Formats: sequence, C-alpha cells, structure tokens
Amino acid sequence: MGKIIETKDIKKTYVMGAEKVQALKSVTIDINKGEYVAFMGPSGSGKSTLMNIIGCLDTPTAGNYVLNSKDVSHMSENDLAEIRNKEIGFVFQTFNLLPRATCLENVALPLIYAGFSKSDREDKAFLALKSVGLEDRINHKPNELSGGQRQRVAIARALVNDPSIILADEPTGNLDSKTSYDIMNLFDELHQKGNTIIMVTHEDDIAHYAHRIVRLRDGLVETDQKNPNPTKNNFQAVSE
Repeated sequence: MGKIIETKDIKKTYVMGAEKVQALKSVTIDINKGEYVAFMGPSGSGKSTLMNIIGCLDTPTAGNYVLNSKDVSHMSENDLAEIRNKEIGFVFQTFNLLPRATCLENVALPLIYAGFSKSDREDKAFLALKSVGLEDRINHKPNELSGGQRQRVAIARALVNDPSIILADEPTGNLDSKTSYDIMNLFDELHQKGNTIIMVTHEDDIAHYAHRIVRLRDGLVETDQKNPNPTKNNFQAVSE
C-alpha cells in the first residue's frame, strides 16, 4: 500500500503573549493507505495539535506534510478547506450535529460544499446512513436519538464524501462502555472495507482496537508500534 500521509520534522509553536509554547518539537510519521492508527499521549503531549495538522485544520510552523501526494504544509485557508472537504472525514467526541436538521440533512451537509445536486446528496446520504445501520432513522433529529446513534450519524457524515482518511477525535469520549464498544466495532468494519482510520484517544482499551499505536510525549513521538493483537469484540453491533 502506498503512503497516504507523510510528515517530516513537523514543528508547531504557539505564541501566547510573551511566551512561546512548542506543541510539537519534531514529528516524522508516515501512514499507509488502509492503516488503522491511534495517537495516544497525556494532556499537553501534542496529540491534538498533530491531529489538527493532519486534518488540515492547522498548518505546521516548520516541516512538511504531504497528504495523498499533495504538499499541504503551507496552503492558504481556502485551499485547506477544499482539501479537508475532499480528503478527510471527521468524527468528533461531541458529534457536532446540527440540532434542527434531520439525520439525512446532517449527513448530506459536506456534499453541499462539494457541489452535488439535491437528489444526489440525498441518495449518497441515505447510503452512508445505511452503512452504519440507521436507514430507519433518516428523518429523526439528533435529540430523538441516543448518544450511540448520534455518533453513528456523525460517522455516516464522515463517510459520505468517500474521504481518503477518517479522523476520529476521542470518538467514544461521550459514550458509555457498551455503546463505545459498538462504535469501535463499527470502526473495525470500516477498516476492513479498506478505510484509513486515525484516532486520537487517551483511553488504552479504545486505542487497542487500532493496529498501530503512536504515543506522543512533550511534542515528540515516544513510541510507534504495531499492535499485534487488536481488540475484537463479540458484541453484535446494534443501533440501539
């Protein structure tokens, strides 16, 4: 498999008043197409900063980042927004759904920016919801769903554009254990279908679903190891 993410000597410095904070000191990581990787580390380790750079939500102060053969290290805001919409599906801890929109409308949202017609948007959004087991909830609003179902809607929205990578930031942070395992089962299925998944988590048991675990500390990669026995659950994924 070819490389989908190549970072070389990435640094990120924030200026806070008179102080400079080095969030990333020097990070070099390559991720291949189809990999399932977890970023771990204590608060302040740089994992969220690295996630934001990989997700094209931020740019490095120094170093290079090539995403799917495009150097995105020093792109303008507009170019980054376009890359984000085409290449990356985001899943957040807080779901980030529009409360007044239906599931179908929430999932179709990225396709508006991508210029799809209304009927194409609805078709693709329906298929994405079906892939996460929620085809019977397309007209429900987020407040009519459980936490696990809301996260499934967010995952469907991340998938709808056929992105190069899925970035999940603490995807089970707001869910109970049983629902967390259901969501991790779903990520497992998505990985088996060939999706590249990068997840940020501070929970060991969640990180162990990934096939590779990168631990950060003080803005540097502390360890980067294959996970020989990724967790598999016997739970049947349910849509509650």
